[in-house]
Order: sequence, then structure tokens, then C-alpha cells
Amino acid sequence: MSAQYYEGIGRRKRASARVRLFPGGTGKLLINDKDGREYLPRIGDVDILLEPLSTIGQENNYDITVHVSGGGISGQRDAIKLGVARALLKIDPDLRPRLKAGKYLTRDARIKERKKPGLKRARKAPTYTKR
Repeated sequence: MSAQYYEGIGRRKRASARVRLFPGGTGKLLINDKDGREYLPRIGDVDILLEPLSTIGQENNYDITVHVSGGGISGQRDAIKLGVARALLKIDPDLRPRLKAGKYLTRDARIKERKKPGLKRARKAPTYTKR
């Protein structure tokens, strides 16, 4: 891989991803030093995180390395997708309208709600017993 890269940070739920795009690549995807399809084995996950690249028609023009931590599989996948979109913006700011139209630049702010006192979880109340 060449030394020149563009970096984007993506977050979702508890996951945080640092994504590096290397121009002039062959479409290789490394996530935490593993092949992308090995790290995310569910069908369609790799395609979802590469959606920003396919929107602009450059799926195989970049090599991608990712360091992701925290959260679960879906949170990590969506964090990587946001990081890819942000890195693409650093490469070419003129891509903003196309990426924004596909909603790839919006950070999904939904996180787990905190537990409330007297409840079992955030909203689940104990079972009511009349007697």
C-alpha cells in the first residue's frame, strides 16, 4: 500500500472505527488486521459498509484498512460505513451532495437508554401482582 491515505472516524452505539482509504488500490479490505469478509461473516455486511464507495462508483479504486473497537457487529459495521464516507469527503469535497443524498454522512445518535430506579431495565417494570 502507498504511504498516502485519507482517514475518517465513524461511531455508532458503542463502536468506534478509524478508517483509512489508500487511493490507487485494488479494493482490498482489512478490518483489525483480518480480511473484511472474515471479520464480518454475515451475508451483506461488507456490502453495506462499502455502500458509500459504490454510490460514487469507485468500489475497487481504494484499499481500506480499519481499526474498530467496542459495540457489536451491526454497530461496528455502521461505524465503518460512516468512517468510509467521511474519508471520501477528505479526498473530494465535491462528493458531499451525493453522499448526503444517500444519508451516509449522518451519525446515528441512538444509544442504549439508561436503567431507571425501580425498573428492571430502562422501561420494563416489575410484574404487577394484585395479591
